[in-house]
Amino acid sequence: MSATRAEVCAVACAEAFRGDGEILAAGIGGAITVLGARLARLTFEPDLITHDGVCLLTGDVPALGGTPKEVDGWLPFRDHLWLVLNGRRHVMLGAGQIDRHGNSNISCIGDWTRPKAQLLGSRGAPGNTRCNTTSYWIPKHSPRVFVDRVDMVSGVGWDRGAHEIRVVVTDLAVLDFATPDRRMRLRSVHPGVSVADVVGRTGFDLVIDNEVPETRRPTGEELRIIREVLDPGGLRDREVGA
Repeated sequence: MSATRAEVCAVACAEAFRGDGEILAAGIGGAITVLGARLARLTFEPDLITHDGVCLLTGDVPALGGTPKEVDGWLPFRDHLWLVLNGRRHVMLGAGQIDRHGNSNISCIGDWTRPKAQLLGSRGAPGNTRCNTTSYWIPKHSPRVFVDRVDMVSGVGWDRGAHEIRVVVTDLAVLDFATPDRRMRLRSVHPGVSVADVVGRTGFDLVIDNEVPETRRPTGEELRIIREVLDPGGLRDREVGA
């Protein structure tokens, strides 16, 4: 079975959680992030802890927008904060801007004293990035998002003492910070995307190895789980085109 770009992105987001074991996997940057966390749990990371997006720890793994049939427990806000402060969480966030070291901005565009656009505000980004493993999902890779310097630091990057910024998954590629100075590196390009495509849509110089592999395609079983179990309604395609 051939995979859509959205399905490649979902698997790339799932791969971000590989090796995490028994921690809370929090996909809060869009449907693809939730899909990735739940796909990881149903395949190669069965010990991951997932929740319904509010306060219920899911025993089973429901479809996007669905209600779990089995509940493992209740996660009140105080206990959620304990997990955050003690590094027992891997969160996948979105970002309005992100720079070469993984500093992110979800607060405002332009000078913060008189911004051109007001976004969400920093919310939990400072604590998330300082205390937890953090990854990012960017559904539209563009130089407006991948900027040389973020207008405001909402989530801290490697150069500002982040706990761990693991990967950035976009509609074009997977990027990481596996470099001596923790600058953003092009890890892989999605099927049908060239290195030049990614470079042309990034507002700073990426670290690029001599050979950049193709992002892993979903297996047949992963496609079945995505299409029949986790996202039969096709919410993934609202974030990424085919």
